[in-house]
Amino acid sequence: MSGPIASFTRQRRKALRLTQPELAAKAGVGLRFVRELELGKATLRLDKVNQVLALFGHELVPTPQVRKPDETIENQ
Repeated sequence: MSGPIASFTRQRRKALRLTQPELAAKAGVGLRFVRELELGKATLRLDKVNQVLALFGHELVPTPQVRKPDETIENQ
């Protein structure tokens, strides 16, 4: 399963004409990590995800979810 972070990472890497090994070396992470990130693995270390995203001028940060009015914490 590939999510938005996986797609973003793969697209940016290819736009910069980097191989997965090159991206891993530049980000200071392992090749296996880059492969798992681009495949959309659900359980990855956020600090390492941010190391990769930092190369593209991005980072993961908390953002509000879009919820329906009846989906608040109080109604759960």
